[in-house]
Order: sequence, then C-alpha cells, then structure tokens
Amino acid sequence: MELRELLLLFVAVCGVVFVLVMAVMAWALLRSNNPARGRPQTERSMGRVVSAAIVGTVLVITFLTVSSFYATRSIDWREADPATIVVRGQQWWWQFTYLDADPAKAFQTANELHIPVGTDVRLRLEATDVIHSFWIPNLTGKQDLVPGRENGLTLHADKPGIYRGQCAEFCGLQHSHMALLVVAEEPDDYARWLEAQRRAAVEPADGDAAAGKLVFVSKPCAACHTVRGTAAGGISGPDLTHVGSRSMIGAGLLENSRGSIAAWIADPQTLKPGNNMPLVPLTSEELRQLTVYLSELR
Repeated sequence: MELRELLLLFVAVCGVVFVLVMAVMAWALLRSNNPARGRPQTERSMGRVVSAAIVGTVLVITFLTVSSFYATRSIDWREADPATIVVRGQQWWWQFTYLDADPAKAFQTANELHIPVGTDVRLRLEATDVIHSFWIPNLTGKQDLVPGRENGLTLHADKPGIYRGQCAEFCGLQHSHMALLVVAEEPDDYARWLEAQRRAAVEPADGDAAAGKLVFVSKPCAACHTVRGTAAGGISGPDLTHVGSRSMIGAGLLENSRGSIAAWIADPQTLKPGNNMPLVPLTSEELRQLTVYLSELR
C-alpha cells in the first residue's frame, strides 16, 4: 500500500465513522424525546449501543494501525540503489559520505545532497553528538539520527528539482539553522556530478587564488577541513574540496558568494553563535585571497 492509498483509506474510514456517529446521535436524541418508552428499556438499548460502539472503535483503530504499519514499512524496506549514502548529523551541519565498492571513489560533501531521479536511494543515518532528525517534507518522513546507532531511510524523487530539508529534532542553539538541500537530477546529470565530485580540488587559476591556497594550508583551516589534493586533511569540519559548487554555506544560513564566504570566515560566531568554527586571525589581504581561493573550488 502506498502513502496516497493510505491517506485515502483514512479519509474514507473517518468519513464513514463521522456519518455513523451523527446518525446515532440523532437517533438517541429522538428516542430521548419519546415518553412512551420506559427508562429501564431505554438504558438497556443505550447500553447495547455503547458496547457496540466500543467494539467498533477498537476494530477500526486496529485496522488503521495495521494498515499504517505496513504502508510505512514498505517505504523503509523497499529495495534501494546499492550505492549507499551515509548521512551524519553534527551540530549544526550535515555531512554526506558517498560510498562506493571502490574506496578510491568515495567522497564527502556537506549540506547539499544530490540524488538521481527515479531511483530509490538508501541512506544510512548517524549522529556524532546529539540526536538529530532528518526530514525532507516533499520526499519522505522524519527519521532520527541517534549517536551510537544506525538508522536507515529511502529517498525517491520522481522529478528533478531542489527540495529543502531541515533537522526536525531540537539539537541545540542553532537547531533552526541546520537546513539542507536535496538536488534531484536526471541520471546523466547525476553521473556527471559524481565524477566531478570525485576529483581533487582544482589548482588555483590566478595569483590571488594561489595565495589563498597558501593561507588555507598554513592557517588553522587545514586542521579542521579537508581539501583533497592539498595538505589540508582535517576531519572535524565540512569537506571543502568543492565548496564553491554548493548553493549555500553554513547549513542554509547564507547563499554561497564571495561576500558570504568572507563574512563567515571573518566572524563565524556572530553569524552562527555556538558553532564549532573558531575565529581565525587574518589580515584583510589574507581574507580576500582566501575567499577567492574557496569560491573557485568547484
């Protein structure tokens, strides 16, 4: 049973129950105004009606519960594409690891999840700090990410588009700023995106970007972030190998632009208080060069 059929079933059953309740109520009111019927007989009749209503309620609730269980179970357990994506919730951003039979083809990205249209994609949900909840309203229901436990969820998009998601479990100060985007693409476009993401970071194309790369690997940035193809191999922050290709930064906080990147680097605690990124002392020239470098990582 699909969700659409389950919804129609609930509407139909609840509609029938409503009509029956109204009919019984009208019948009871008419009988209560009939002086010809004795009180003991009326009480016995109403007792039978109430007993029948209780039995009917139990049966209806049981039927709807079982139907709901099997409908939602089919969503969670249907066959999915073997290329599993690991979703890891952290305060307050999303880490996506695209697994592959060849470990050399695995890679990480952050806050923007790409999937192919028309394919069931199986997600493995994990958390590293507190409980989060993965929720893409237009594609699937909520599923918790619990530290020390793995949960699963299947995504399926019928048409290309960008679907906004949100952490649906209060997870701290910046819970409301823990958003994500699911980008559903045609299979060919998705394959090209995969191939591009598997590549190492592009080498700087101009002097400012080259200088920005030196700033990145020589400052504390490299201790927290990875940029594949460079000496930067930190794992506590998002992988920035292709950060310039993402449409937003800060888990939905800002649109991805040079101005936004510069503002985030300059004072991350003002923009998103409590996040784990420290203030890195930089000169204005270093900030400009670093911003140019990161924006070119596409």
